[in-house]
Amino acid sequence: MNILFTICARAGSKGFKNKNLKEMNGVPLVYYTLAAIKLYIEKHYEDNIIVALNTDSRPLTDIVMCQNILDHIQLIPRKEEFTTDKASKADVVKDTYLNVCAPGKTDVVVDLDLTSPLREISDIENCIAAYQSDADYDLVVSVVPARRSPYFNMIEKKGNFYRKVCYSDYTARQQAPDLYELNASIYAYRPAFLESEIKNTILDHRCGISVMNDYLVLDIDSEEDFHMMEFLHTYYMKRNTGLAEIYRIARQCVGK
Repeated sequence: MNILFTICARAGSKGFKNKNLKEMNGVPLVYYTLAAIKLYIEKHYEDNIIVALNTDSRPLTDIVMCQNILDHIQLIPRKEEFTTDKASKADVVKDTYLNVCAPGKTDVVVDLDLTSPLREISDIENCIAAYQSDADYDLVVSVVPARRSPYFNMIEKKGNFYRKVCYSDYTARQQAPDLYELNASIYAYRPAFLESEIKNTILDHRCGISVMNDYLVLDIDSEEDFHMMEFLHTYYMKRNTGLAEIYRIARQCVGK
C-alpha cells in the first residue's frame, strides 16, 4: 500500500498561544505523531510510506527537522490563504497531497493531528482498515462514542425556551441512536476525493468512522485542555502499553 502521512499545523493559535510547540511530559507534541508513524512503518514494512509536514511555523519546522527517527520528511510551506481561522483542514491536506504525490500513485492519505497525540498504532490501523472496507467512502474519521445526545440531553434555545436539539419521544438515553463525536485524531482520505472540488465540510461527503476509546476524545484547544491531557497521558501510560511505546519512541526524537 502507498500511504501519505500528513501533519498540518499553522503558526500561532488564538485559543491557546503556540499550542503546536508545546511539550507534553517533556516531549514536543509533534514527536508523538512522528513516533506513531515510525512504529507504523516498522510494523508495516511492506508499505511505501511518505511523510509530509505542512506548516508556516519556522519553530515547528525546526523541531521536526531535528528529529532522528524518520529518514525523510517532506516540508510543504503553508500557503497564505490557508493561514486564517476560516481555512479548511481538508484544503490543507489536499494541497499537501497535490504537492507531494503524483496522481494515481497513492492509495490513502492519512492525516494525524498533532494536538490529539493520545493514539495507538492500532488506532491508525483500524482507521485504514475501515477506509479499505468500503470503496465508496470519501474519507474515514476517528470518533469516540458520544457522551451526550441531541435526542435526549442536549438542548438549544427555540423561541423563548430551551428544548432538545432533535425532537424525539425517547425517555432514556439508551433508547437514542448510537452517536459519535469526532476526536480530531485521525483522518483517512481517498486521493480521488482530494483531487476533486471539496464543497462544504468533510462531513457533508461520504464519510465512514473508526471508533477509538472514549478517553481519547480530548484534543488541545485551550490551556486547560493541555494540562488535562498531560495528566491523562501520565495516568494511561501506566495502564496502556501502546501509549507507553509511542512515548518511548517520542523520547528518542530528542535523544532521551
